[in-house]
Amino acid sequence: MCLAANGTAAQGRGGPVPVFAEPVTVTRFVDRVEAIGTLRANETVAITATVTDTVTGIYFDDGARVAEGDTLLTMADAEERALLEEENAAADEARRQLERAQSLVGQGTISRSVLDERRRAHETALARRRALQSRLADRVITAPFDGVVGLRRISTGALVEPGDVITRIHDDSVMKLDFSVPSAFLASLAPGIAIRASARAFEGRVFEGEISSLDNEIDPVTRSLLVRAVLPNDDKVLRPGLLMSVELMRNPRDALTIPEAAVVPLARETYVFVVVDEDGVTRADRRRITVGARRPGVVEVIEGLNPGDLVVTRGALQLQPGQDIDVRAVGSGGDTLEDLLGASAATRTPAGG
Repeated sequence: MCLAANGTAAQGRGGPVPVFAEPVTVTRFVDRVEAIGTLRANETVAITATVTDTVTGIYFDDGARVAEGDTLLTMADAEERALLEEENAAADEARRQLERAQSLVGQGTISRSVLDERRRAHETALARRRALQSRLADRVITAPFDGVVGLRRISTGALVEPGDVITRIHDDSVMKLDFSVPSAFLASLAPGIAIRASARAFEGRVFEGEISSLDNEIDPVTRSLLVRAVLPNDDKVLRPGLLMSVELMRNPRDALTIPEAAVVPLARETYVFVVVDEDGVTRADRRRITVGARRPGVVEVIEGLNPGDLVVTRGALQLQPGQDIDVRAVGSGGDTLEDLLGASAATRTPAGG
């Protein structure tokens, strides 16, 4: 939005120079560091067998979502079940013998050493039964957490061995983004700093997250630090392995900013022309400034200006220090030249005409 400002009309070749101006503003500013990162799932597991046996059932589809504890696959277990029935009978018999011995030792009919033997026999039978129950459990593979499974790599009837990958499961509720940052920025890196990430697969979409952790060492070859950020993935569109461009927003601060068009470089110094009013005459005061970070169209000013100062944004290249100026319009951030010219014309059009 443009706010018109009154000025003295140019009269002849020696009159005030027409310019446009904009106030110095306080803007939330961050330093941006760009990097390339790779996505990882929050948790990833390769589902494998722990025993050698034949697959008897597969209970998931390629790419299906599963919950923790869902059965994914079963293997042949007839022999183990028969052995378990045998051990159940042995454990029951050992329990009865122990109970009988406990009643007889109280009557003095048998010695305590016999009771200890019966107790050991009962405990041994229970241990054998637990071992068989564990062998049976090894033949039923379940999901370790909520997530999405990948493509299955075996079929029913196949013989699987320990280490054979059946499928992979990813917890994609949130995604981890790993990227390297030059060690020169180490002092300003910390968990909680915001990041923005994008990928060519999702043109125009920006994913926002924050740094969750830093690696405990700097790579001695690249002199960079591995940083991990976390991105929400509520709509489940992000997948592990995706290459993403990362924009790290470090050192957030409230900074004085001016339009880039107001900056006048001279030799190795940087200047701006500030609008000042001296005894009713509007003049251009040239001031040396120290600039900080930049972003498209905007420059951070570290030293030399105060909030609210008016700086010349258009017409500065024609000015000399102390020259009279005619401020045609005062703009705000984002105003185009057409906006400024329209505001200038509006203020100079006579009423009714």
